[in-house]
Amino acid sequence: MSNNKEHWEKVYATKQPNEVSWTQEIPQTSIELIEKSNLPKNAEIIDIGGGDSHLVDYLLGKEYTNISVLDISSKAIERAKERLGNKANQVTWIVSDILDFVPEKKYDCWHDRAAFHFLTKENDIEYYKDLVAIFAIKTLVIGTFSDHGPKKCSGLEVSQYNPESLHQVFGNCFSLQESKIEDHETPFNTLQNFVFCRMQKN
Repeated sequence: MSNNKEHWEKVYATKQPNEVSWTQEIPQTSIELIEKSNLPKNAEIIDIGGGDSHLVDYLLGKEYTNISVLDISSKAIERAKERLGNKANQVTWIVSDILDFVPEKKYDCWHDRAAFHFLTKENDIEYYKDLVAIFAIKTLVIGTFSDHGPKKCSGLEVSQYNPESLHQVFGNCFSLQESKIEDHETPFNTLQNFVFCRMQKN
């Protein structure tokens, strides 16, 4: 088991959603940006680092039918499945480190809120960029800590971005449609500054 996987399995084994900073009751910005992409309801959508995020609940509620959720932690995915009950059978669940992920299909929408910024090494960022270039065929919706956001999360170093630098990572294949800076209020009433970008495949 990699150190990364060990770290996240421990986090999800020992902390409840109200004890981790990334918890969002309603992932409003992600929902809005995905909907602005004007994808059909049968579009292939993947949520990278989705863990036990509630995004999948809302996408199912909006009648999207081909949703995949990837997370490094099997415990996080088990929690999401428990919460969804029978609806969990409508979702493809993938337990994998993003750096080990070899997709079996292409995705109309690649969504990532707060996973990409944990990649701090240049070759890891390049690997992720190449994955997106090949397997995201229409829309990329990505949210990371901004350059005014935290420098660490869950004890780990993170990369910070602004709209220009985040688009620059993916700019060879994607054009920037819109960006948004916002404060995320954590369950313990602190603020984390995020940047979100919605990009379209060239």
